[in-house]
Amino acid sequence: MSTRPPTGDDATADAPAGTDVLVTPEAALRANRENWDDRADIHAGSAMYDLPGFVADPGLISDVTAEDLAILGPHLPGGTVAGLDVVHLQCHVGKDTLSLARLGARVTGMDLSSRSLEIARELARDCGLEARFVEADVQHAADALDDTFDVVYTSIGTVTWLPDLTSWARSIARLLRPGGTFFIRDGHPMLYTLDDERSDLLAVRHRYFPSGLSQTWVDTYSYTGDEQPIEHPRTYEWPHSLAEIIGSLLGAGLRITSMGEQQTVPWPAHPLMEETDGAWAFPEPLRQRVPTTYSITAVKDD
Repeated sequence: MSTRPPTGDDATADAPAGTDVLVTPEAALRANRENWDDRADIHAGSAMYDLPGFVADPGLISDVTAEDLAILGPHLPGGTVAGLDVVHLQCHVGKDTLSLARLGARVTGMDLSSRSLEIARELARDCGLEARFVEADVQHAADALDDTFDVVYTSIGTVTWLPDLTSWARSIARLLRPGGTFFIRDGHPMLYTLDDERSDLLAVRHRYFPSGLSQTWVDTYSYTGDEQPIEHPRTYEWPHSLAEIIGSLLGAGLRITSMGEQQTVPWPAHPLMEETDGAWAFPEPLRQRVPTTYSITAVKDD
């Protein structure tokens, strides 16, 4: 039996979930865009996102944004995004983007999913908030925008969708003004190695280190727990180690100012996780054994 991964776009159509595959970036981007277009409507109506509640309470800030700013704030002038130009990469339906707007930032959101951005624009109108939303592949974000920013922000569910972190990091550097700050918080690469079909123990199943191959996944339902099926369930993701993520930012000329690892994640990423204060975490003592998110701040020096 051959140990080579399936090759070609057609060959991946029947590949089991979690399989390493060779897929063209164009085919992967198309499949992922279709998947996130499907998820957009599911998420907009979900209790997890609770967009009606966000509209109804003008003082509400998303849990993701609040946790991010607890880390990012000390690295910003005055400890706040107020008065700053912020671009949010991979913004999805815009709840976190508009949370930044509520805190006084001038915001631009970017995503590959046109349906997600339609919902984000509707949400901005319903909230009475000003925001610009741009459809583009964030690996080439700087080519899609004619502006630079005080803060480039990306959080939760980001680099795993990108095959090329070199172009991603270079684009971030181009988007930043001199003295500007980059921030990322995302699922920890170690979390993504765990077998999420095991509810009895933590078991390493998937690659930690990048190999150039994509991992294909088939999820009939989204992480929100809603019973509405996803019409286009197959997606493609790429493992990226912490060394690769940090190295790409350094290679783009940014200076790392902080790096942290955390014990909670904003979605139920593993069957053993339990909900805690608007997030999910492993129960003790498992919580001490594996990080679930990481965060990085970096600056573009003058």
